Amino acid sequence: MTRPEPPAIAERELCGLVNGLARQIADHVRKRAATLGLTAAQATALREMTGPMTLSELAERTNCEPSNTTFVVDKLEGAGIVRRRPHPTDRRAKQLVLTPEGVELRERLIELLTEESPLGELSRQQQELLHELLDKAVARRR
Repeated sequence: MTRPEPPAIAERELCGLVNGLARQIADHVRKRAATLGLTAAQATALREMTGPMTLSELAERTNCEPSNTTFVVDKLEGAGIVRRRPHPTDRRAKQLVLTPEGVELRERLIELLTEESPLGELSRQQQELLHELLDKAVARRR
């Protein structure tokens, strides 16, 4: 009869796998972003811009400090990829929106990120299960 692994070992091994996957994803994003002349931070921001949003919303989505997000958005705006416009319901806020060039670049980025992705070997069903499990683990800490 085999004895179950002590929880500390299972925790350590699982954390190692999650950290390893995070490193692989970060490396993948960095390499793909470079082919488009973007930094990893710019690519991450672009990937997360699924529609108009405030700087605070983008900072939260990218898990980045607002001041760093401002720097990234300034660079994207300077390149004509993003523009700021008045928020429709909050006079104090600005919304970030992709320019037509930004939409095109984001689509190309998404294509590149799916090529040889660290998650590419997983079936759609496996990706959905992994998403569900990670979301459950992260939700406990929110």
